Amino acid sequence: MFNIVRHVNWMLRGIKVYALVGKAGTGKSFRAKLVAQKYGIELIIDDGLLIRGQKIIAGKSAKKEKNFLAAVKTALFDDPVHQKSVLTHLRKERFKRILIIGTSERMVKRITERLELPSPAKILHIENLASKEEIDTAIHSRYVEGKHVIPVPVVEIHRTYPQFVYDSVKVFLKTRFSFKKNNKFFEKAIVRPEFGSKGRISISEPALTQMIIHCIDEFDDTISVKKINISNSPKGYKLRIDIHVPLGLQLSGTIHSLQDYIIENIERYSGVILSSVNVKVDQLS
Repeated sequence: MFNIVRHVNWMLRGIKVYALVGKAGTGKSFRAKLVAQKYGIELIIDDGLLIRGQKIIAGKSAKKEKNFLAAVKTALFDDPVHQKSVLTHLRKERFKRILIIGTSERMVKRITERLELPSPAKILHIENLASKEEIDTAIHSRYVEGKHVIPVPVVEIHRTYPQFVYDSVKVFLKTRFSFKKNNKFFEKAIVRPEFGSKGRISISEPALTQMIIHCIDEFDDTISVKKINISNSPKGYKLRIDIHVPLGLQLSGTIHSLQDYIIENIERYSGVILSSVNVKVDQLS
């Protein structure tokens, strides 16, 4: 009943939610302003931040968290204080369209639920907005150079995190009319999170195991982990996960979604590369 009331309330206000979805490091934050410009979107939610135009108006950045688990929780508005702060600003802001950036449709859905927003009316995938070469460049920047993008000017980041900024880049947006005065520049801050670093990242098996268990619990707390095997290779970490699932759970689609969820979140917030994630349903309980 609460969800119905919530949706009706936002519908009466004429609010439309957009989602920009893609795997970690594929350039979503870099393209956020381009998407907002194209669809006339006033607000952006990206990694725990609520952004209007060139200004952060609420929230805190998951990219500033010191470890993987904290970063995931911040991006998903898991902390009640963080969640309430952003929700309060959303209720006060005048807007019609909002863009939510996430690594999966499931992640976007979780964010809309926690911020009491309606389900996305339009879902955009980064693969349809950027070329393979552009995505490969973005992935190289993320995993080799350790660079992350926040779609606001450097001065906005300096206010809260003065030692956090690495560099900045200006993106030229051409409006419908080609007159020079109508064209715009959007500045984006480039940062190096504390949970990432330049070069190849290694991580202990106990730490990676903890991350995996957290991801599975966040995905569905009725699924329990029986065993995790981890091996490292030049192409990345290989995971073998044995799980118990409740009788009646729809396995078709759910297990594949779980695989995607583990890959997206661990690669996004730890910086390590996963070459394979094999999930075995060991028991129905």
